[in-house]
Amino acid sequence: MKKRDIQIALPVTGEEEWNAVKEPLLSGWITQGPKVAEFEKKFADRHSVKHAFAVTSCTTGLHMCLAALDIGPGDEVMVPAFTWVATSNVVLYCGAKPVFVDVCRKTYNIDPESIKKNLSSKTKAIIPVHLFGLCADMDQIKKVIPSDIKIIEDAACAAGASYNNEPAGSLGDMGVFSFHPRKSITTGEGGMVTTNDDGLAQKLSQLRNHGATISEEQRHIGPKPYMLPDFNLLGFNYRMTDLQGAVGLAQLPKLDKFIEERSKWARYYKDALKDIDWLILPEEPKNGTHGWQSFVTFVDPSKSPLPRNEIMELLQKNGVSTRPGTHAVHMLNYYIDTYGFSADDFPNARDLDKQSMAIPLHNRMTQPDYDYVIDNLRNL
Repeated sequence: MKKRDIQIALPVTGEEEWNAVKEPLLSGWITQGPKVAEFEKKFADRHSVKHAFAVTSCTTGLHMCLAALDIGPGDEVMVPAFTWVATSNVVLYCGAKPVFVDVCRKTYNIDPESIKKNLSSKTKAIIPVHLFGLCADMDQIKKVIPSDIKIIEDAACAAGASYNNEPAGSLGDMGVFSFHPRKSITTGEGGMVTTNDDGLAQKLSQLRNHGATISEEQRHIGPKPYMLPDFNLLGFNYRMTDLQGAVGLAQLPKLDKFIEERSKWARYYKDALKDIDWLILPEEPKNGTHGWQSFVTFVDPSKSPLPRNEIMELLQKNGVSTRPGTHAVHMLNYYIDTYGFSADDFPNARDLDKQSMAIPLHNRMTQPDYDYVIDNLRNL
């Protein structure tokens, strides 16, 4: 086939998003305001939660959740060893200790059996990650942890995904989503925190806005122009802009269609690649929806014709972008230097770090694009 140039991910934006930002630009309300509030309500409705709070990123959202739980020095928070580094970094921001747990080789998600081995009297929370759009095994996680340990879903990749037909973001005490351009829907940078807990919702609302007891909308639209908020919490400036909220409102109605399309092409990949014995394909949920933020494979080194990195270099040369799935965080220099980890401490995370390979899957690809990726893999 003629050489093509296929990116690992591309956002789908156009005229609707362009028109959406005109209103806040023309109105002058550019920072957090009515567009963000509308985006929050519609996102909460879609994910079956009572409260949603738009923030600057999934990272700041996770940090805010830990702050809402008063996590601090002396506390431990369990995180999977195979995830984006932000999942564990936010624990350090609070002065607490991240406790790594190995993951399942087939799902890439945190291993419930390994959780039991790492529980201690200092464990205050756990952050299961719904990696690449596949929800973690929440039922098993809840079975092995005490009821007083709080669950924060890292749903960065999982907008629109579900577990036992319940939406991601509604499965724990809080959930946090990302709208980075590699995700299914985007606001550029940005994130969303969800919860059904009214008490946590009140704290999250304040923490996002410097700890203020009243919102900017209350101040500027209300009848008392002299009103200033009190500050009884040490908060942050994690507010999303109304420009981003407007883009989010244009993107959100497309979410289910985007996932439906990605699911179709994920099945297409799985059917076309199933007889390549060295390429292990991703799992799908039995009772739920995969968000398919990425299509992440595992290159079996005992059968592969070439080492993974050489395969990735060859595909890149032929115009097919690939990426490792994500990091084994315990193998990053900061964590080695700080905690003295070795690669073998979490063997599944180690192997996935070295052998996982995401291939292109996004809503701007065409059938000839998918066929080109398939042909390049089969030709190896």
